[in-house]
Amino acid sequence: MRTLLVDDERLARKELSSLLENHPEIEIVGEAVNADDANEKIAQLNPDLLFLDIQMPGKTGFDLLEMLDSVPNVIFTTAYDEYAIKAFEYNALDYLLKPIQPERLADAIKKVQKKQQQQEEAIVRSREQKLGLNDQVFVKDGDKCWFVRLSDVRLFESDGNYIKVYFENFKPMIHKSLNALDERLDERAFFRASRKHIINLSWVEGIETWFNGGLLVRMRGGDKIEVSRRQAAKFKDMMSL
Repeated sequence: MRTLLVDDERLARKELSSLLENHPEIEIVGEAVNADDANEKIAQLNPDLLFLDIQMPGKTGFDLLEMLDSVPNVIFTTAYDEYAIKAFEYNALDYLLKPIQPERLADAIKKVQKKQQQQEEAIVRSREQKLGLNDQVFVKDGDKCWFVRLSDVRLFESDGNYIKVYFENFKPMIHKSLNALDERLDERAFFRASRKHIINLSWVEGIETWFNGGLLVRMRGGDKIEVSRRQAAKFKDMMSL
């Protein structure tokens, strides 16, 4: 598992790194000293797992998780036990108190492995049920209804608790979250460009560099969609030979 250590204390990172040497399934791909540093390295390294300190100068570990479009598996590491309840509200897999005990670390890694196996099995199952370009979907907005082939849908846009569906000259609203929709769509045909947009890759007409390492995608029909910096590298890989 590709792993990033996030802690402002160098000795704490060194101690944890030493403990993880006994776990060959863990590959430490980088270290970060604060939330902003971690945010950049998560975008660059795409880790599967974070060992995340909570109290750091500036932003906390919780602040970091709220900054992310997609959150890796998380094991919190902290010298304080009063954040435990809040940590699990962020779907942390475990909460390790410093100094970290080898037995507790081993238990936490087993939880990650179990979660990763479940995620992989869920991906296999979901791929068998994914909606592709040739599928048709029923769209209802108020009194108006459409039966739309997904190849004709160029864009999905989040708008609060609704999604705006772009096809032809229509933009009906459906009551659904973008995350839920993303799980149903075939990732070979549709791409999660940002927190707000999913685009149909077959409608992409051009790509331009954008601010802060992001991209600007031009769609057939004139729509321009920003790809977040975090998703830009993945998008380039998908669209390259």
